[in-house]
Amino acid sequence: MKHPDYFLNLVFHDINIPGDNLALCAGFERGKWRKDKFADHVMEWLPEFTLNHSELNEIGYHNAVRMTKKAAQIVYQTEKYGSRGEFGELLLHIAIRQIYQTIPAVSKIYYKSAINDTVKGFDAVHVVKKDDGLELWIGETKFYKDIIKAIYDVTKEIIDHLETDYLRSEFILIKNKIDPTWPEASELKKLLEENVSLDKVFKQVCIPVLLTYDSSVIKNSTEENEEYLKKIRAEVNLPT
Repeated sequence: MKHPDYFLNLVFHDINIPGDNLALCAGFERGKWRKDKFADHVMEWLPEFTLNHSELNEIGYHNAVRMTKKAAQIVYQTEKYGSRGEFGELLLHIAIRQIYQTIPAVSKIYYKSAINDTVKGFDAVHVVKKDDGLELWIGETKFYKDIIKAIYDVTKEIIDHLETDYLRSEFILIKNKIDPTWPEASELKKLLEENVSLDKVFKQVCIPVLLTYDSSVIKNSTEENEEYLKKIRAEVNLPT
């Protein structure tokens, strides 16, 4: 599946703990954090993040501007977009696509029915193709300023979302939102069937978690040097 060119720098990746622990950063250019370039890069992902598989396949030179505008309107159509969770979900989408080469299964934000709707459920629904079938990625994110609060809140949310009744309800909603033209639609629907044991499903599930926060690194560092990397490692290894 085609995607925008990768942009974020993988500055920390530790797989010697349960799961993966990693940090991504936009990096620096001429002594400044690349926030403007990062914003431009995020815009490139909007169509894939917001549109379903059928609409993505319809994009061409004749309607690229119109479809990109539609994608942007879905995210930016409220004055409070900067304080809502959509941007955290978009960053999670970008991160797991870049690092783990996941394939988007359902665009959650596509199913908003009103401007100020907050769509419940997992913040990302992707898959990864494995030799023994699809691995389902159901993600959570917290778009916060405070990393400690982000860790606390996302931990509680994951526990709640892994309750049996919640999972069953969420799988029904995911199945109903899978675009039938998507190549992996049939296989994912079979995995999420009500009669399939959750024990079997969770042998093929990964839960990516993305946390954002205000970092002192972008204010005090002017280049990607060893000191910069040490600060990043110290922040992402905060005790939980």
